[in-house]
Amino acid sequence: MGKLKSVFRPDSPYRAFFLSLLLMGLGYGLYKGVIDNYLAEIVSMTEFDRGVAEFFRELPGLLLVFLLAAMYSFSAERIYKIGAAVMLMGMALLAVVPSTRVLVTLAICVFSLGEHVQLGMKNTLSLEYAQRDKGGQALGLQNAVGQVGTLAGYGVVMVAFLFVSGVGAFKTFFFLAAAVFALGGLSSLRLTGHSETDKAKSRFYFHKKYRKYYFLEVFYGARKQVFFTFGPYVLILFYGASTTAISLLFAITSVCGFFISPYVGKLIDKVGYKAVMVADTLILVVVCFFYGFAHHLFPMHVAYIVCCINYVLDSIISLASMASNVYVQDISDSPEEVRATISTGISVNHLITVLIALFGGWIWRTLGVETLFSLSAVLGLANSAYAASIKTGPKKEARA
Repeated sequence: MGKLKSVFRPDSPYRAFFLSLLLMGLGYGLYKGVIDNYLAEIVSMTEFDRGVAEFFRELPGLLLVFLLAAMYSFSAERIYKIGAAVMLMGMALLAVVPSTRVLVTLAICVFSLGEHVQLGMKNTLSLEYAQRDKGGQALGLQNAVGQVGTLAGYGVVMVAFLFVSGVGAFKTFFFLAAAVFALGGLSSLRLTGHSETDKAKSRFYFHKKYRKYYFLEVFYGARKQVFFTFGPYVLILFYGASTTAISLLFAITSVCGFFISPYVGKLIDKVGYKAVMVADTLILVVVCFFYGFAHHLFPMHVAYIVCCINYVLDSIISLASMASNVYVQDISDSPEEVRATISTGISVNHLITVLIALFGGWIWRTLGVETLFSLSAVLGLANSAYAASIKTGPKKEARA
């Protein structure tokens, strides 16, 4: 709590905000820890089916900018609360609908809608509640607190699935996740702040000075989607990873995120967002190479371990995505512009994300997992090259 006090403004409701983040992280950990194995083992989704399901899961992100534009008169706090309510609704649906591909995909889509509505507001509120020159640290702490909750959820799944299995076990965890999301929603009701709405009366905001940011979001969204959707599925379908093993892997990534995220935030503040955005891709190329080709280089049991290690490495370098939000804050003219631009950026990266989700499974099935992760590496290199073209000048005075 002492660290939060040094980063956030004392007159902001950051305590209630972070309690909500912690609970939402816990609910997400319970959900994410089981969903991939549920889809593979119970719903019997193939790699292609998984890509199609992910396409629909990402559609709310593509439509997000229009949804937020319809709520232009709402404060960021109110939109955050709406997102919490929709997430609860989607998780409740997932817990009660039959385990068919269509109905499960529908429930996931509803949950994703709430998740995406909250996504931009988390960054927005973190930046608005932060003290002067502490934007990077605020985003780092936000990620770290969310990781603590998520880690706890993974831990529960990891232990429980040593003793239980079957559709009933998965459904129980969806019910439990819904209950935790309800608590997180109740905590968010304490966010009584009223951030100003965008002066342009819309959260759908394009400006030529943010052109590089929009393209960076496209590249990042594409390469991120490959690992988010198909990374665990490679381990499950290709190497036979169990629910306990996947939850353990996710738990390790959460621990790494908790300890490393604040330092990444400090690094962004210290060396600059441009250097961080460029450097992370060098590691990404190595990660993608081993994830796609490990089974050609090592025995299967060794390749499995190599892929797990590289999955963790990808989660670490993904923390560098915070740099693009600090970049927006640095070149913006107002907090309202930051909020609108970040929300628009989320939808922009989904323009390519939905295509990667839809065709990624097809690429895997027809061209092989090697091609899929080679594509991710190429997209990452494009991201790095474009980030290198950013021109930086004297840092503007941050806003209180």
